[in-house]
Amino acid sequence: MNQTTMTVAIDGPAGAGKSTIARALAQALHFVYVDTGALYRAVGYYMLANGVPLKEAAQVEARLPEITLELKYVDGGQRVILNGEDVSGKIRTPEVSMAASVVSAQPPVRRFLFDLQRDTAKKADVIMDGRDIGTVVLPDARLKIFLTASPEARAKRRYAELCEKGEKVTYDEVLADMVKRDYDDTHRAAAPLKAADDAVLVDTTALSLEESIETLRRLVEERL
Repeated sequence: MNQTTMTVAIDGPAGAGKSTIARALAQALHFVYVDTGALYRAVGYYMLANGVPLKEAAQVEARLPEITLELKYVDGGQRVILNGEDVSGKIRTPEVSMAASVVSAQPPVRRFLFDLQRDTAKKADVIMDGRDIGTVVLPDARLKIFLTASPEARAKRRYAELCEKGEKVTYDEVLADMVKRDYDDTHRAAAPLKAADDAVLVDTTALSLEESIETLRRLVEERL
């Protein structure tokens, strides 16, 4: 890892606010924001779109060479380009969320995306969020944060987000998906979700978005 760059790793369960907080933080600090979950969503989306059985790891692996992924930054926001198409909007559905959870448990998929994530961190000051950033992708990150909140708080936030996008879902469905994804993410064999030993734990259950951003901003500025 190029130690002249500042790397911030943010891990945590689904719906903890990682992407929203990390994006705002990166913008405030003029860092590059890398949403690694979007990369797994893109792989999941591709497999769904092409009828590949998600739980058949060998079939998923066989289709990986067909995928070209690129991260572009437009007006401070990350765009995900899949085989030349901007799929940033298409990968934000509950169905793709669950697909991402399935494929992200498969070692070939993680290896496929690993180099792209690390290479990005070598080129600039980055804030990268995901499930195994501090433990696997950027184990030498200067600051590691484990961002969490209660399942109910996370489901409430995700439900509001989906309703705003016009998705037809109920709170109970979102909560059930959240609980299932927590179980899947923490029990998978490949890089299960867990806090790095030297991560700072931040619980946002009782914090507003602004308070959460300010809490993390102070942590980053202490390490600069």
